[in-house]
Amino acid sequence: MSSPSVPSGRLLSLDVFRGATIAGMMLVNNPGDWGHVYAPFLHAKWHGWTFTDLIFPFFLWIVGVAMTLSFAKRRERGDSKHMLFLHSVRRAAIIFGLGLFLAGFPYYDLSIIRIPGVLQRIAVCYLVGSAIFLYSPLRWQLVWTGGFLVVYWLLVSLVPVPGYGAGVLEPTGNLAWYIDSQVLAGHTWRGAPVPGFDPEGIFSTLPAISTLLFGVLTGHMLRMDKSQEEKTSWMFFVACILLFVGVVMDNWLPINKNLWTSSYSVFMAGMALLVFAWCYWIIDVKGYRRGMRPFAVYGMNAITVFVLAGVFGRLMGMISVGSTDEGKAISLKTWIYTTFFTPLGGPYDSSLLFALAFVLFLYAIAYIMYRKNWFLKV
Repeated sequence: MSSPSVPSGRLLSLDVFRGATIAGMMLVNNPGDWGHVYAPFLHAKWHGWTFTDLIFPFFLWIVGVAMTLSFAKRRERGDSKHMLFLHSVRRAAIIFGLGLFLAGFPYYDLSIIRIPGVLQRIAVCYLVGSAIFLYSPLRWQLVWTGGFLVVYWLLVSLVPVPGYGAGVLEPTGNLAWYIDSQVLAGHTWRGAPVPGFDPEGIFSTLPAISTLLFGVLTGHMLRMDKSQEEKTSWMFFVACILLFVGVVMDNWLPINKNLWTSSYSVFMAGMALLVFAWCYWIIDVKGYRRGMRPFAVYGMNAITVFVLAGVFGRLMGMISVGSTDEGKAISLKTWIYTTFFTPLGGPYDSSLLFALAFVLFLYAIAYIMYRKNWFLKV
């Protein structure tokens, strides 16, 4: 734990965007009742996208922007590329370890523990992205960004899966499913559409790296020697181009979060850039900051909030506070939900209100840390 002052010259818009993204993640991950969730707060079943499908690529994109701004600043003050890469290796290892901690908590059965995950994907993308940023000039960063997308598209379209053939994009038979089911057998997400598949698996990490690299390229745009108005215009323009290209690509390679298709990576990079450009214009250019602090507070301890949400969510489902007439245990979460939220409205509204309360509970923790100037660094 460290307790630094908030850096001067910090982009408040990036903190606000990060905080809004992590708050959205907490909202969709913690409904009161998974059987009663409004459609936008669920992932698309397969092809297509919902509000929920925006969140993870937004966070990866933000990591790329923040990494570029941070590394560039440290390079300017004299830190070597080697030193920064070692820092990236250490940070990626810690984030990956936190992901495994959450995957196994609290029993840690290594025979079935899920190896991929949200934090694990962030760690891998961050490590690869930092190496590309530190050791490649800008033109090669562009090549790497497009290269991962092209390679993924070619492989998923042309490499035959035993028993299914090439180009299959259904839950069973696609190349991502085949690789995960062979390499990570028994260690994938048990809630996946089909056994052996993992939405944060090995193969689909390739276009996810591009998602982070789109953020890196945005970081370069923010460091251009141009006025804030020009930067904003360029961001809106590029965002519209990416959205258009993503929609066109969707005709041949559908936008799909589970597979993290190349079209999904491009489209979501456009959405992230569009939302961030709006935040940048309103907050950093026009100076409108009223009501933005809660999101900034969330954004300054994003990983901490994510880990705490996983721990608290798991504990509330495990702690028993009684039993039904049939002898079935009543979890703490069920008791809180049925006692305080079910009477407030219909099942969908009650489920949403529980999720909102959980977001506010985590915000209270983040706010206390902010007030005490505690920022957990990894």
